[in-house]
Amino acid sequence: MTAKPVNKWSVLASVLIGTVMGPIDASVVYIALPAMSKFFKVAPATMSWVSMAYLLVMASFLLSFGRLGDLMGFKKLFLAGLLFFVATSALCGFAPTLGALIALRALQAVGAGMAMSMSTAIITAVFPPQERGRALGLYAMIIALGLAAGPSLGGFLVSSVGWRAIFFVNVPIGIIAFFWCFAVLPAIPGQGRRPFDWQGALLAFIGLGTLLLFVNWTSARGWVWSTILVGLVALVSLYTFIRLEHKLSEPMLDLTLFHSRVFSAANAAALFNFLTQYVIVFVTPFLLQRALHFPAARAGEIMTAFPLTVLIVAPLSGAFSDKVGQRWLAFAGSALCTLAAALLAVSSSGATAWKVGLCLSAFGLGTGIFQSPNNSAVMGSVPRSRLGIAGSVLATTRNVGMVLGIVTAGAILNTASLPHGIPTAGAWSTPYLSGLTGAYLAAAIASVLATLITVLAHEASPKQGQV
Repeated sequence: MTAKPVNKWSVLASVLIGTVMGPIDASVVYIALPAMSKFFKVAPATMSWVSMAYLLVMASFLLSFGRLGDLMGFKKLFLAGLLFFVATSALCGFAPTLGALIALRALQAVGAGMAMSMSTAIITAVFPPQERGRALGLYAMIIALGLAAGPSLGGFLVSSVGWRAIFFVNVPIGIIAFFWCFAVLPAIPGQGRRPFDWQGALLAFIGLGTLLLFVNWTSARGWVWSTILVGLVALVSLYTFIRLEHKLSEPMLDLTLFHSRVFSAANAAALFNFLTQYVIVFVTPFLLQRALHFPAARAGEIMTAFPLTVLIVAPLSGAFSDKVGQRWLAFAGSALCTLAAALLAVSSSGATAWKVGLCLSAFGLGTGIFQSPNNSAVMGSVPRSRLGIAGSVLATTRNVGMVLGIVTAGAILNTASLPHGIPTAGAWSTPYLSGLTGAYLAAAIASVLATLITVLAHEASPKQGQV
């Protein structure tokens, strides 16, 4: 009996609708934090856990979800993730206390992690190698669109309806995405009744969660006993996890994937690229609002130059990579990111709105050129039976890079601003500007590493089967 043909573009559209909620939700929450802080009557620093809980839980579960997808099938886990995300989003909107909201945000991250870990695997399984770059370019475009639309959408909802609306808006989008995906996604079979590595999943969750917490606490608290203890837990857990995965015949994370130079190099390049991104994303609002005295709305408009450029460039880069290959296109994009970060470092002391906007656009151009071919290199270097875990490794790499970027930027700014703390608009002086310059230089150095690593990502012949 002939299998029903798959409309790959309909599949892509349905996956993108389900995926866009993640970046929208990530960026929209930051705009609502001041309103939440006022409502719950807590300090802004405490409110950071609304975002931190989401990030920690998502990063800690991604590897487990990738392996489950390989076993159960991508469609089942993707649909389960959408439903769970929609349900927990609604509950977040009804949260009576800050503690309840933080706990529900952690649960919301579970649903988001399920869907996110499956999205690139579904796209890679459905599209042939000669069209994969174009499809993943559109995927990168929708991520950028969500990040760009989030602040504006959040500001409108918080001003006109209230902060709870930022969670309720996920419900209708999620329901539409669920039924569309249910109808069009192919039933990509899993590997059947193979054992799931529960020990490895638990160790990965503890190891990654405590590692990210350790990085965060090192910046915020310094080397106190609680920070050292969390670091030791992370070290022991991750060491035990790696030893365990080497011994098992059916490990949660197939470490042989890292024997592929393409897979290892492209993931490492993604790590440093996202570290670079989030240094710039974290630091630039301080430059615009505290040093240049722009209001938040104007600063937001200038910051939009970055995701909007990615939005335009990423699909074009992905399609181009299908024709010319991935390695040198990723190299060129990363090199342009390095140049943009260096220009921000050089011009930070004499920055103007148009200079910052131009640098952010250049950085968006480089990011758009880099991401699609680099993602395609990762997903094209693994067999079809490992697409789920490969997508999860890539997503985990991105999340770790984000955290490292924010912590790096925060640590440099905190060091520069001591002993007086982050200054007010009228108190900005040379030490603080040197902190900004140092942060941008750190971003440029990270981008140099990403650029050098992309040279190692030689294209591999496609191994995965197509649906």
